[in-house]
Amino acid sequence: MKIKHILVSQPEPTDSRSPFLDLADKYGLKIDFRPFIKVEGVNGQEFRQERINILDHSAIILTSRNAVDHFFRICKEMRVNVPESMKYFCISDAVAFYMQKYIVYRKRKVFIGKHSFSDLMEVIKKHKGERYLLPCSNLQQPEIPAVLEKAGINFTNAELYRTVPCDLKDLKDLKYDMIVFFSPGGIESLQKNFPKYRQNGTVIAAFGPTTSQAVRDAGLELNIEAPLPEAPSMTGAIELFIKAQAKKK
Repeated sequence: MKIKHILVSQPEPTDSRSPFLDLADKYGLKIDFRPFIKVEGVNGQEFRQERINILDHSAIILTSRNAVDHFFRICKEMRVNVPESMKYFCISDAVAFYMQKYIVYRKRKVFIGKHSFSDLMEVIKKHKGERYLLPCSNLQQPEIPAVLEKAGINFTNAELYRTVPCDLKDLKDLKYDMIVFFSPGGIESLQKNFPKYRQNGTVIAAFGPTTSQAVRDAGLELNIEAPLPEAPSMTGAIELFIKAQAKKK
């Protein structure tokens, strides 16, 4: 089948240089963007039930911008004044720089991993004497606390936000040539909104191993799996698929 109409389960890009927009121009595609999931914060009352005292901790592990947003949100809601002595361990430069939205960056002790959590762990291991708070969601990757426990790190998991399905009923029958997923939550949303969904030849693309496994667990056929050695991005993997389909004609 020729790919003409694609649904990407993310918000529409605000940057005109988005690789998805470049892909659409290059191959004459119509690409719709629609987030399948949304993030909701745990409120102060719910957080109190976790019986976690933020100020009992000397360091914060931040694995995403959502973690940053909801850590500082709950501090404000709970009227917690975070001391300047608090240390921040960020998974990447992007997450660390994002903290400037909430703090004067140069006045804080910030430690940064290169990209992955395993990179950040090498930094954390050098500071084993800290007591860490790990802001997370209901869909936390289980390997993160497992790695911390294995290394003997003193940490507290704090569920500060949840990933929940969006209401997609207005999309009706989902008649697309391809649907692109970026998280297991997107697959969960598909099943919740369309419990009788049948793939019927629609190409399913997934980014990351956990998303790919969620597609298979849902009984769907996975046609495009990214990243690939020859295509580290989702758009690159889609382009390879489109080229391969054209050769079959």
